Amino acid sequence: MTTRRLTALTPEQAPGRAGELLADIVRRHGSVGEMVSTMAHSPALLDGYLNLSRAMKRVKIPRALSEKLSLAVQEWIGCGTCGEAHREAGRAAGLSETDIELARQGTSTDPREAALIGLALRVLAEPGSLSDEDVAEVRGHGWSDRMIAEVVGVVTLNLLTGAFNLLAGIQPDREA
Repeated sequence: MTTRRLTALTPEQAPGRAGELLADIVRRHGSVGEMVSTMAHSPALLDGYLNLSRAMKRVKIPRALSEKLSLAVQEWIGCGTCGEAHREAGRAAGLSETDIELARQGTSTDPREAALIGLALRVLAEPGSLSDEDVAEVRGHGWSDRMIAEVVGVVTLNLLTGAFNLLAGIQPDREA
């Protein structure tokens, strides 16, 4: 069993703006997930996460492809909680088990998608190595500058959630 390193907070326990944000989420949705209620230790982090999360719902990357990007990134990061969430979301978006497994391996049967997934992993793991040729290659697969830019947002949101969950100890419980 994973030990929680940071505790989840209630709206009453959360400092300042974080308490207001949690109370608003409870009012609108009835409950708050463990990651969000744990992020409430930092009002700035919680506010930033919620704003980025809302903004990334407006990307033009198709939902199924966004889930493939997320699966690849979370596999690299190693967050079991996020990996499980994106496998479930991927299935809901119509991905097959093969699609999910290939995405976790950082690829796709579709060369266009494989290029974008590869770019996402480079943005995550080695952004300083990206070159004009790398961007030209992704454009050569038909991706627009908007889609290329939005990859950075998807990667950033996944890095934020995955790294936070790992730091906080929010991981799936495993039987010994």
